[in-house]
Amino acid sequence: MLQRMLTCGLLVIALGTGARGADAPAKAATTHPGLEKLKALAGTWVEADKDGKPTDKVVSVIKVTAGGSAVQETTFPGQPQEMVSVYHLDGGDLVMTHYCVLGNQPRMKADPKSPTNQIKFKFAGGSNLDPAKDMHMHEATLTFVDADHVELSGVAWVNGKPAEDHCGCMKLVRKK
Repeated sequence: MLQRMLTCGLLVIALGTGARGADAPAKAATTHPGLEKLKALAGTWVEADKDGKPTDKVVSVIKVTAGGSAVQETTFPGQPQEMVSVYHLDGGDLVMTHYCVLGNQPRMKADPKSPTNQIKFKFAGGSNLDPAKDMHMHEATLTFVDADHVELSGVAWVNGKPAEDHCGCMKLVRKK
């Protein structure tokens, strides 16, 4: 009986300690200029027509997640070619993992020498792909035109070189 009471007492203390830890304030997310620019894109983005006007075609839905430490972008939501990219910091570097419809996950690192109105991501490895032969997203550039207009361009690679018939540039407008 005494052993059972001691065990229950220790369990209550352990649970109480864990609960107090859950109430502790969350660690503030580290800031990075590129990540902050990506956070500002939270919302729904549609394709622009040839005149730069918004269409009804939703291309991207962006949200800030994980306590402000990551940005999740869903491209072509609800479509067969839906994909997800997650942007976050790795140490002092801004990185992206692209969960591609091809079934691979290229990782890219932002070039710190990108112009101030752009973030250029360059291939830094990946999973489920052999970069020397498999098709994969190899580079991506996000250009910030203004608060409501962005341009996304990408370069896919296959057989160790750029694939001429994949990716390209998309002009997007924030859905109001």
